[in-house]
Amino acid sequence: MANLSLLVLAAGMGSRYGGLKQLDPMGPSGETLLDYSVFDALRAGFHRVVFLIRRDIEVEFREKVGKRYDGNVEVAYAFQQLDALPEGFSVPEGRTKPWGTAHAIWCARDVLDGPFAAINADDFYGRKSYEVVGKFLAANPGDSTRYAMAGYRLGNTLSEHGTVARGVCREDEAGRLRTIHEYTAIAKHGTGARDGATEFSGDESVSMNFWGLRPAVFPQLHTELVAFLQNNGTDLKAECYIPMALGNIVARGEATLDVLPTDAVWFGVTYREDKPVVTEALKKLHARGAYPESLWEA
Repeated sequence: MANLSLLVLAAGMGSRYGGLKQLDPMGPSGETLLDYSVFDALRAGFHRVVFLIRRDIEVEFREKVGKRYDGNVEVAYAFQQLDALPEGFSVPEGRTKPWGTAHAIWCARDVLDGPFAAINADDFYGRKSYEVVGKFLAANPGDSTRYAMAGYRLGNTLSEHGTVARGVCREDEAGRLRTIHEYTAIAKHGTGARDGATEFSGDESVSMNFWGLRPAVFPQLHTELVAFLQNNGTDLKAECYIPMALGNIVARGEATLDVLPTDAVWFGVTYREDKPVVTEALKKLHARGAYPESLWEA
């Protein structure tokens, strides 16, 4: 398999959750959700981990998270800062919110020179997803503009405790992305889901921000960021989401994006009330033998 990197987006502020959930222990031996991501990626053939974080959490993150992987995998760091912007743009007065996931991935451009998967730090994706995305990346040339995402069923990704943001996809007959639309307030509704006036059956394919990408994406994201900042640069809350950015790139014919179905279990922690559910689910996975008693001491 080609040398694959895992880019972990861990710069989020965790405002809805109430703290740095990336550092919150969830597993029976104190594992965080990103511990499981790194473990599953290694089992799927990935060789390197890049953590995308903020400078202000660097010391705590390296101490509480990075050290866990000493001797297990090569680790590198990249940083998402508000003032890291394309030339000609600056941070508007009063802006404190990060610029979004497209900006986060773009901020890692100097430490990624080969195929990589990009994921959220605070989601559990399941081993199968790393396997299908890793296999896809290894099978295509390194300079390819053929990208991919792990596709999950919407109904399996909702929270019992509030709304969630999801990129809802439409694919062509070959399983490649046609369009992707970011909904930011999807909640359970009957047997399906709803965001405002938009209703969903629950069977839609959604992005959980698990992407298979290549370095060719970085100049494309630069173009997306420039357009975003020209149109929204003075908005103190607007974010440039990676699903929308990739959707635009695909729509212009500059890349293709395969939607790779995965039956892996997904769960995440959006709200603090989600933690007991996640903790119990991880406990059951360990009990079934899906993971060793302690991930990094096995």
